[in-house]
Amino acid sequence: MIHPSAIIHEGAQIHETVEIGPFAIVGPHVRIGARTRVGPQAVIDGRTEIGEDNQIFQSASIGSIPQHLKYAGEPTELKIGNRNIFREFVTINLGTAQDQGITRIGHGNTFMAYCHVAHDCVIADMVILANGATLAGHVIMESHAILGGLVGVHQFCRIGCYAMVGGLSGVSQDIPPYTSSAGFRTKLYGLNTIGLKRHGFSPESISSLKQAYKILFLSNDLFQRAVERVRAEVPGDPHVDHLLDFLLRSERGFCR
Repeated sequence: MIHPSAIIHEGAQIHETVEIGPFAIVGPHVRIGARTRVGPQAVIDGRTEIGEDNQIFQSASIGSIPQHLKYAGEPTELKIGNRNIFREFVTINLGTAQDQGITRIGHGNTFMAYCHVAHDCVIADMVILANGATLAGHVIMESHAILGGLVGVHQFCRIGCYAMVGGLSGVSQDIPPYTSSAGFRTKLYGLNTIGLKRHGFSPESISSLKQAYKILFLSNDLFQRAVERVRAEVPGDPHVDHLLDFLLRSERGFCR
């Protein structure tokens, strides 16, 4: 299961079902779970823990040190869950001591070719980054969010669940959950209605989110007044509650 030309450090912990291709390199502090496949010339380094059933394609770089000028060799980490796909030339960095010291990736995510995930990012589950999408440090992506090709996300931004960001966009503020956005500096273009339907959202929930969206982003009310209106006029929907909570916790401000 391990090609004879691969270089595996003796300290690495690799499950017996892992496949490792020609000329791949695995460092001394790496742990790889069952049935994970590592392609030719991929490099996995650092204090990196990889779960089960992941696919790491050729020439990917997983667990390299942060591109952070203050990084001084601290023992930071990368933790990856199960069933993720890392396509060609994807780069995933370790965390830094300036944050929690861990970059975290959940389950079932897809990183297409040439994507970059910087230090201390937190990515939930079933997220998609299309070709060339790039996350700066400390970015948080909630579950089922999608970034189009060549999207760039500023450090400390958050991308809400089920949000869709169109290709070639520049994200400098938080992207609210359930929305569609695009642009050199992103702006909102409504709910991600197609995505919500594909994920089985009920007509009632979609209607509630539409009503909340109109009040929050299309009315002339000040933000706090808009929040009060949504709570009064669109009660009882957990997705609307999550949207409000996301906006109220924003530190960089959010896309409108």
